[in-house]
Amino acid sequence: MKLLSWNVNGIRAVQKKGFNEYVRKENPDVLCLQEVKATKEQAGNILQDYHAFWNSAQKKGYSGTAIFSKKEPINVTYGIGIEEHDNEGRVITAEFEDYQVLTVYTPNAKRGLLRLDYRLKWDEAFREYVKNLDKKKPIIFCGDLNVAHQEIDIAHPNSNRNNPGFTDAERNSFSKLLDSGFIDSFRNFNKDPHQYSWWSYMFNAREKNIGWRIDYFCASEKIKHSLKSSFIRQEIQGSDHCPVGLVLK
Repeated sequence: MKLLSWNVNGIRAVQKKGFNEYVRKENPDVLCLQEVKATKEQAGNILQDYHAFWNSAQKKGYSGTAIFSKKEPINVTYGIGIEEHDNEGRVITAEFEDYQVLTVYTPNAKRGLLRLDYRLKWDEAFREYVKNLDKKKPIIFCGDLNVAHQEIDIAHPNSNRNNPGFTDAERNSFSKLLDSGFIDSFRNFNKDPHQYSWWSYMFNAREKNIGWRIDYFCASEKIKHSLKSSFIRQEIQGSDHCPVGLVLK
């Protein structure tokens, strides 16, 4: 069972850059997208052999998530059940027989940390949401979580110390999330540095691999024995993020 996650930075744009060909080649059982920036109707008929679920933001051309699954889920819900947090299309939860899969696009704290307080409020609400879900059935949540957790997850930790996505507050918040009973699947298998999933479009950052690892697959500790491998497809272009994945036994 292969699960794939990708912040596509606009589904309509990435379709012009080899998206469909790559997905066919990767052939995931479940594909989770973030920052689709479109409605299902605007995206057109893509991946028609998958069951598709969309959660678009109220604001046009902004945020939004989607899940594509070969197997039809038992149940699908949108958002986390809190109106304040559910108008930007940031979460979809798909329930399957043995586990639940969430695609997540965590709010960015923004330049100057203008949205940091909201971001931390979101983090707390999301943490409670997944903790409650996990009591019912093990969960796997994935997506752009907009935080580089450890210094190993960012190319230049010292110069980014107080930048959005690498503040102590955001990193500590992510630690709290993992401490609630979840595993960062990539670090469970791979302790190597220079493994990133996002690069700035400026200064040839991607060519120089000056990046951040801010896209994750996190799984309930109770299904740790079911995890086979976790990967980052750094070579795949089309967005400022690259796809990340998880394989279950």
